[in-house]
Amino acid sequence: MIRGLFSRRGARQPGWLAIAMQPGELHYAHGIGGERGQCTIDRCGTQAVENDRQLERVAKELGFGRHQCLAVLPAADYQMLLVEAPNVPALELKTAVRWRIKDLLDYHVQDATIDVLDIPAESGGSARAHSMYAIAARNDVIQACVDRFSAARIPLSVIDIAETAQRNIATLIEPPERGVALLYVDRAQSLLTVSFRGELYLARRIDLGLDQLDASGGEGPNRLLLELQRSLDHLDRQFPFAAPAKVVLAPMPDETGLREHLAANLDLPVEELRLADILQLAPDVALQGDLAWRLFHVIGAALRYEAKAL
Repeated sequence: MIRGLFSRRGARQPGWLAIAMQPGELHYAHGIGGERGQCTIDRCGTQAVENDRQLERVAKELGFGRHQCLAVLPAADYQMLLVEAPNVPALELKTAVRWRIKDLLDYHVQDATIDVLDIPAESGGSARAHSMYAIAARNDVIQACVDRFSAARIPLSVIDIAETAQRNIATLIEPPERGVALLYVDRAQSLLTVSFRGELYLARRIDLGLDQLDASGGEGPNRLLLELQRSLDHLDRQFPFAAPAKVVLAPMPDETGLREHLAANLDLPVEELRLADILQLAPDVALQGDLAWRLFHVIGAALRYEAKAL
């Protein structure tokens, strides 16, 4: 999300070490991004972390200081807003976007850190409004993240978000010249992304997760199906050239029957993703089941590829 603001010079190991702070726990993954078939994950895992002192100890034990690190912000710490791209020079873009989103925030826009993610128009297509995503986070949230990593002696270079981390993985499973819809289902909500040619064309959070799927019988899967259909219909109206060839479900901790339900009711193939099929994993890295689900977004963030950086 934030480029260059927190860079630190010095020799580091190749690739990125992605870190996400969860309540009482740290998730991490080190990987090297690249073209399809060339992405590697050489280590990943979780560690109990209750306070900053434990964070510093874990960072030292795991050698985080040898890497260029990025933090994945929790979803509650930022907003991702779809806006019409201002027709201004590149150097004035963020200022113009800041003005456009000022009434969409529940705090003063001057208290926000802003970044943008372009949505490319169709090559050779007719002229139409050009859209982009604006990502906004409170300045004090960004500063608190920077301060916490600095206190733990973790060399933070980038702050990233789950949507672009998920895009990094989706890029590896795109069919030739077709888009792909990737659905990640967390406990309380789901994240749907559609990417095409490595670019993010749709990112939507749906307030329905595994807890609802487990507790509501057929109602939860039906609600998720409806929201998925609405999102794909909207995408088809806005960006028909990026229409997905398939829907792919990210790893889940347990069997839910969701794939079968979606496959029976969508006009698209529905597949389940196995990270081991698309990544080169170190011999001691086993990404499946609960661990693949919990680490999904730090895995994606660790595949950050500068040619596609946010």
